[in-house]
This record gives sequence, structure tokens and C-alpha cells, in this order.
Amino acid sequence: MVYCKCRVWVHIAEGGILTLPAFERIFDPARLLKSSKQSADSLPPASETVGNLARVAWPSILESFFVSLVSMVDTIMVGTLGHEAIASVGLTSQPRLIVLALFMSLNIGVTAVVSRRRGEGNRASANHTLRQALLLASILAIVISAVAVYFAEPLLLFAGAQPDALEGAVSYFRIIIGGIFFNIISLTINAAHKGCGNTRIAMRTNIYANLINILFNYLLIGGNLGFPKLGVAGAAIATTLGYFVAFLISLSSVRKPERFLYLSFRESFLPDKQNFSSLMNVGSSAAVEQVFIRIGFFIFAKIIASLGTLAFSTHQVCMNILNLSFAFGDGLGVAASSLVGQSLGRKRPDLAIVYGKTAQRAGFMIGACLCVFFITMRRILILPFSQETEIINMGAQILLILSVMCPAQISQVIFSNCLRVAGDTRYVAVVSLISIGLGRTVVAYFFTITLAWGLLGAWFSFLLDQACRLTLSGLRFSKGRWTKLRL
Repeated sequence: MVYCKCRVWVHIAEGGILTLPAFERIFDPARLLKSSKQSADSLPPASETVGNLARVAWPSILESFFVSLVSMVDTIMVGTLGHEAIASVGLTSQPRLIVLALFMSLNIGVTAVVSRRRGEGNRASANHTLRQALLLASILAIVISAVAVYFAEPLLLFAGAQPDALEGAVSYFRIIIGGIFFNIISLTINAAHKGCGNTRIAMRTNIYANLINILFNYLLIGGNLGFPKLGVAGAAIATTLGYFVAFLISLSSVRKPERFLYLSFRESFLPDKQNFSSLMNVGSSAAVEQVFIRIGFFIFAKIIASLGTLAFSTHQVCMNILNLSFAFGDGLGVAASSLVGQSLGRKRPDLAIVYGKTAQRAGFMIGACLCVFFITMRRILILPFSQETEIINMGAQILLILSVMCPAQISQVIFSNCLRVAGDTRYVAVVSLISIGLGRTVVAYFFTITLAWGLLGAWFSFLLDQACRLTLSGLRFSKGRWTKLRL
């Protein structure tokens, strides 16, 4: 250790941590726990818990950030075709997420169960859970994607597609959903890796896949280097090619026998009582939550679409920027999920609470920094997407709301992830029903349509939704009952 006049202590731990006296006070595990929740086992120092969190979190943050950045690049590239093209791609977001909702809930169960088995040191059970999940995901993916492709046009009309954006939206949606099987299998495998704390594998998978996406966006949207100019359809083909690359990389990552996760095609894929029951207990409640979330988001997007193509394009631009802040919440949430689940598997509920609170405090600090960044750079951030004055002016106003939202959004994502991985998914589902399924949609309609606040009204309802979810999930986390649930 080196002591400087500025009272900075530099501690070189496994992950390399720069600590201050304030750092020790903020992240000290003993301070994060109530005395009644401390176990007889000694608590690690703050440098160790933060180091463990950082080791698991940074690949997930980088992965989420890169995915969000690629989504922004997609929108920027498509934006060269006009705001109608931006709306076409944006309109498919919620219907696509509705298709993915069931699989997202299944993957929450995969992460929860695998993280517990990892903490228990039960490799055979973890791998059986993965095989069962892949079998179920494969069957459902084929059926659901086929139905979604067939009903693409009525689904997008119901989503609020205007005549000037409908044709492009249908074309984009059918291509994306047609290849979504590869995306679903990749997501399920990566969910298992995240439960084990292997976030670097998921990061590499998404980085390579999205580089392919960007490359073929360039080649197919505008017709460069001799490739055909396919416009919005070209963007969909590029995304599907990225899905396929992710599928190949993910599959190869579980075909190495020396790793904790190993997919053997010689062993049974059929359900067993313990693992399948745990998977369904978590996944079924998560599925109910996803239903509330997707219906709420769908109605929210439909309300905004009713304001016209220009307003929806502005909303889509701002959502892409919001996703950059979500990347930090998502990355820290994944890390917290992995460490919380493994701690519970080791019968250390005290450490589970420490990791959850450590992640939330780190996330709140990052959110505060993002708040200042978005306020300062709000107009500059809009410019790459569009040069239209109306979009720039309205987008800059929305980013002021978005900046206030950042600390709350990141914190609630972390708390919610901790509750989910512990198996408290029913409570999280109820919170989603209250804040998204009912609160956001009703308030959005009141602010946007009844009071005629337009797009700004919709974003004010978004802010209230995040504040509600943070309050409810934070209170549930602080009570600690979730640490006693069994999987």
C-alpha cells in the first residue's frame, strides 16, 4: 500500500482497486448489514466485495453498452432513409419483445437455478437445468416465431403503425422473427453462463455478433461494395446474421468438458422433478411479470405512435440514448444476480445482501454521473440520429427528463434482479403490474392525450414509473425475507 498526502490509499487486490476512506465507509460490508443479519462467519473487506462485483460486472456492462451502441448505430444508419424508416424499425421493438417475453422469463429461471447450483457446487444439476431449458426453448421458439411471422401485419397495425411506416415495419419484423430461434438459444446459454459468473463469454458472444450486424448494415442498407440496396430489409438481414453468429459462439462455449457448464447430447434432456420444478417456479412468476411489462410497454408505445410518425421517431431516438444508461444497470444487475444467487447457494444470506447493496450504491453513483452528462450533452446526442429541427428540439427536452430518471432506473434494475434470482419473482410481478401494467399506461394516457402534453407527457409517466418501481423493490429488498426462499 502507498499512502499519499491527499489521504488516498491504493490497494492492489486481485481486480486492482483504488480505495479512499470514503470508499471504505460507503461499501464496508459491516455497515451495509444490520447487526441481526450478520452471520457467525467473518465478512470480507470492501475491497474484496467490490472487486468481485467489478470482475463479474464489467463484461456485462460492456456487453450491454455495446448492444445499446449497436442499436444506436442501427438507428443512425436506418435514419439516413428518413424518419419513416426509423419509425418502421421502432414499431417492431415491442412486438418483438412480446415474442421474446416467454423466453426472457425462462432465462430468469435459468440464471436463478444455475447460480444456486454453482454456489452449492452441484455441476450435474446445473447442466441438467441447462439441457431442460434448451429443449423447452427450442420447441417454443419454432412455434411462436411461426405464428408471429404469419400475423405480422395485423400485429403491427395494432401496435399503431401508420401507413407511411407499415410496409417497412412488416418486412423488418418478418425477417427478424424468422431468425429469432438462433437468438433465443444463444440467450438461454448465456443466461446459464451469467448464473455461473461467466459474463465474459456472453460479452464476447454479443460483441462478435454485433460487429457482424454493423458490417452487414453498411453493406445492405445502402448497397455498398457491390451489395444490393435493401433499406430496412437489409438492416433486418444484418441483425439475423448477427443472431446466427451468436448462436454458433454460444453453442461452442458449452461444448468444452473441462468447464463447469458442459452441454452433452448423450445425457437426458427430459425434465427432472427438482430442477424443472425450481425452473418453473421462478420462470412462471417471471412470465407473469413479462406479460405485465410487455402489455404495458405495448400500450405505451401505441399511445406514442398515435401522436404521429415524427413524434414516434423522436421517442425512438431518445429510447436508444436511454439504453446507454440501462447498460450500466443491466450489467450491475447481472453481476448482483450471479453473486447473490451463489451466496444463497453457499448459505450466506448476509453476503447476498452485501452484494445487492454494493451493486445498488455503485449504480446510483454511475446514474448521478450520467445525469450530468445527459443534461450537458443533450442536443449533441440527438444530432447523429437526425438533422430535423423538430426532432432535435423535442429530443433535447426529453433528455432532461431522462437525466433525472437515470439514478432511479439503475437502482431499481439492480434491486429487481436480486429479488428475481432469489426466487421472489411473484412480488416483482406485482410491482410490474402496478407500475407498468396500470400506472404507466393510465398516467401516460392522461398526460399525453387528456392533458395534451404530447410526447413530454409520456416521458413524465415513464419517470413516475421508475420512481414507483424503485420504491417498491427497494423496500422489499431491505426487509431481507427474499434471502430465506429455497430453489
